[in-house]
Amino acid sequence: MTDALKRLSDEGVAIWLDDLSRQRITSGNLAELIDQQHVVGVTTNPSIFQKAISDGHGYDQQVADLAARKVTVEEAIRMITTADVRDAADILRPVFDATGGQDGRVSIEVDPRLAHNTAATIAEAKQLAWLVDRPNTLIKIPATKAGLPAITEVIGLGISVNVTLIFSLERYREVMDAYLAGLEKAKAAGLDLSLIRSVASFFVSRVDTEIDKRLDVIGTDEAKALKGKAALANARLAYQAFEEVFSSDRWAALDKAGANKQRPLWASTGVKDPAYKSTLYVDELVAPGTVNTMPEATLEATAAHGEITGDTVRGTYQAARAELDAVAKLGISYDEVVQLLEDEGVDKFETAWNDLLKSTEAELKRLAPSEG
Repeated sequence: MTDALKRLSDEGVAIWLDDLSRQRITSGNLAELIDQQHVVGVTTNPSIFQKAISDGHGYDQQVADLAARKVTVEEAIRMITTADVRDAADILRPVFDATGGQDGRVSIEVDPRLAHNTAATIAEAKQLAWLVDRPNTLIKIPATKAGLPAITEVIGLGISVNVTLIFSLERYREVMDAYLAGLEKAKAAGLDLSLIRSVASFFVSRVDTEIDKRLDVIGTDEAKALKGKAALANARLAYQAFEEVFSSDRWAALDKAGANKQRPLWASTGVKDPAYKSTLYVDELVAPGTVNTMPEATLEATAAHGEITGDTVRGTYQAARAELDAVAKLGISYDEVVQLLEDEGVDKFETAWNDLLKSTEAELKRLAPSEG
C-alpha cells in the first residue's frame, strides 16, 4: 500500500466515500475508513440505499417496527435513510469539528421525482434537514432548471446544500450564481454565513462514456486519439470557472461577511471503461479546495496504486479547451451530450428511487407481523 490517499488529502482534496449502509455503520467500517483511509465525508443516492436495503438483514428490526405501525412505503424510506444519515453524521462529527465544518459531511438526496418541481424540492429539503437534525448534513438538490431557484431558496434559509448532477460548464456557472444569490438572501435575513456550506457535484466518468461512444462511431484515428480526454477537460474547465467566480467582486463582499466557497466535488469518479486506469479520475483531478467522492473500489484502487503527483488541474485550461474543441470539430455537440446526460441522470435516480420503493415495500411485507 502506498499512502496515495494521504498525499491526495495533503494536496487539498477532501476524500469522501460514495456509499453508505447500516452494515457499514454498525460494523465499524465507516469509522475505520475515517481513521485509516483519510475519508472525511460520505455521499448517498437512491441507488446506494436501494442496494443497502436489498442486501442482507441490517434493516430487519427497523423495518419490522415500521411494518407493525403500518407506515406508508415513502415514510418507511424516509425513516430508514435519515436514520443512516444521522448515524453517519454522528460518526463523522469529530471530523466536522476538527475542520471547522468544512468536512465531516453526509449528503442525503431530495426525492428525485421532484427534480422538475421547485416548490416541492424546497419543501423536501426543509423536511430532510429537520428530520436528520445534524449540523453536518448536506441536502442534495439536482442542478435542473427547476433546481436552481430551489438551491437559492434553501441556501437562503441557512441549509447547507450538495448540488448534484452537474454536467455542463454553463449549468455549473448557473449553480454558482444560485449559491451566491442564496448567500445574499441569507445575509439579508441576518443569518450567520459561516455556518452555511455547499459543494457542487460535477460528474466526470459519464461524460467520457457518452463522448467515447460517439468517437467510436466516427472511428477515425483522430477520433480514437480523443477517447478518454473529454471528461477530464470538462472538469478542469469547471475548476477554471470556480476560480473565476470565487475571485470576483461579488464573492469578495460575501467573503468579507464570513461566507464559505462552494467547493467543486468530482462525482462519478469510478472508471466505466476497463481500458482506463482505475484511478484516472482521481490522479488527474488534483486541485486545492476540491472534493473527490469515490466508490469503495476507487478508494481502494487509489490507496493501492494511485499516482498523486501534485496539482494536475491548474495550468491545463488551454489544453482542456483545445480537447473539447477537437471533439466539437468532429461533429459531436457538447450541448447535446451534456443535456442528454442531465436528463439521463435524473431518470436514473428516479428509476433507482422506484426500485427503492419496491425493495422497501417487499421488506415491509416480509417482516409484517401476522394478524391476530
